[in-house]
Amino acid sequence: MDSFELNKIAGAVLGAGVFAMGLGFVSDLLFTSHAPETPGYLIEVAEAAPTEEGAPAPAATPLPVLLAQADVAKGESVSKKCGACHSFEKGGPNKVGPDLWGVVDREIAHAPGFGYSAGMQAFAEKEKTWTYAHLDAFLANPRGVVEGTAMSFAGVKNDQERADLVAYLRTLADSPVPLPPVEEAAASTEAAPAATTETPAPATAAPATAASAEAPAHTEAPAATETPAPAAPAQ
Repeated sequence: MDSFELNKIAGAVLGAGVFAMGLGFVSDLLFTSHAPETPGYLIEVAEAAPTEEGAPAPAATPLPVLLAQADVAKGESVSKKCGACHSFEKGGPNKVGPDLWGVVDREIAHAPGFGYSAGMQAFAEKEKTWTYAHLDAFLANPRGVVEGTAMSFAGVKNDQERADLVAYLRTLADSPVPLPPVEEAAASTEAAPAATTETPAPATAAPATAASAEAPAHTEAPAATETPAPAAPAQ
């Protein structure tokens, strides 16, 4: 092979190399990406409206009101969570937990033939019977109410769902225990806000004079020299 042919081959190889280098340089110019000044993406989240400082939390619905509007059929459905550990029929067997027939107003830790935990026995010494309030509190948080109870149930957290369950348990009796009166609960919830709306009397009242103490025509004006009686203390 003569030198001319070798020069042609060398030139072709050199040209291919130059072309490849140029192509790489152009590609870098076209496709080079620059890192953003702030990494990531900005997501705007609407800020929650600030709550008024010191505003009281809404009061929970009283248990008598929840029981009055309870749905026994829904409560029976909720009771299926308890069916693995309890029976519900009259004279039913004790399982992991005691039979629940007649549980409302029954003495605590007194289901015949059932061995109660030390924690439940200690609770029974203080609280005596399964009132509606005790059942509601215990079903909401068993281990929080009865320390040391063997009951591993996490509790029914929804207030109305729990009231439905208690209302169903009430029906498991020959003579269901009367529901607590709603009127007393309504009266207690209305009395509290009424006291806060009363406007207190000014701390310093200007003394009445003979001219300014003149009463309207339909009332009798007090004598100017009469000493006012001290105000009665608040009840």
